[in-house]
Order: sequence, then C-alpha cells, then structure tokens
Amino acid sequence: MDSIAVNKQQRILAVCGVKNSGKTTLIEKIVHRLAEQGVKTAVIKHDGHDFSSDVPGTDSDRFQKAGAYGTAVFSPYRSMVVKEECNTGIEEMISQFPEAEFIIIEGMKNSAYPKIELVRNGISDGPVSNPEGRILIVTDYEKGKFEEETVGFEDIEGLLCRLHLS
Repeated sequence: MDSIAVNKQQRILAVCGVKNSGKTTLIEKIVHRLAEQGVKTAVIKHDGHDFSSDVPGTDSDRFQKAGAYGTAVFSPYRSMVVKEECNTGIEEMISQFPEAEFIIIEGMKNSAYPKIELVRNGISDGPVSNPEGRILIVTDYEKGKFEEETVGFEDIEGLLCRLHLS
C-alpha cells in the first residue's frame, strides 16, 4: 500500500470518485489529522474542466482580465501563482511542492497513482477509477459488497492506518 515516492520524504495519494461523492470533505479530514501529526501536506485539485482562478474584483483578477498570462500574489505568509498555460501535467504540479511530505491529489481517477476511491450509496454503484493503483475504497455500502478492501467515510483513523499514516 505504499504511495509513489517522489523523493525519500514525499508520498503521493490520489483521492477520486464521482461528483458529490465526498472527496473534498474526506481530504479536509485527512489533511486535518496529518496536520495534527505535524505532517506537511499539500493538496492538488485536478479539474477536468476549466476553472476561475481568482476572486472577481481583486487586483490580480483585474490584471488577468487585462491580458496578463500570469499573476502572482505574495505576502510574508503565503504566495499564489496563476499562469494561463495549456496541458500542465501533474508532475509539474507536484514539483511545486518539494517541501511537502505528503501530497494528496483530488481527482486523477484514470492515473496509476496510488489512490483511494469514494463510492457513496445513492451517488454511485461501484468504482469507476482505473484499478491500477487503487488501494482502498471508502464507502457507506455494506462490508463485502466490493472485492477490494473498504473503510467507512467516518473511519479516518482506520483509513490512515491502512495507508500507513498513523
């Protein structure tokens, strides 16, 4: 169940599932627990569509609308860079976080990255991700419905244990 090591200190895990299956909520819970343990975690969201990159009316939004292909905002506490470019790959995004011990990717269901998939009753009937790399299913269906190992949505400790993170 090891995740792909980018360097000796870095692990990667994709969290996937159909729309409204609870990916963001589960990632929030995982990140919260890892932060409590002192694990430096980054999250990358894959969006299969386009997205709005800035808050309307802010200076950086105005610069972007004026035609800047890239904008950056920084302070003593954080930074943000937005670039208009095509076909940015996941490896390039991962490289933006060399100091992260753990990187969670929301999405990338067709990748071979180690992944957990959320299968929520009433939202989906079964896994839809590439089985290569899938290490666990998080579900509210009864135990034994799937051939793969499962854990419940609320069992964050069990999930982290199965991922060797607690």
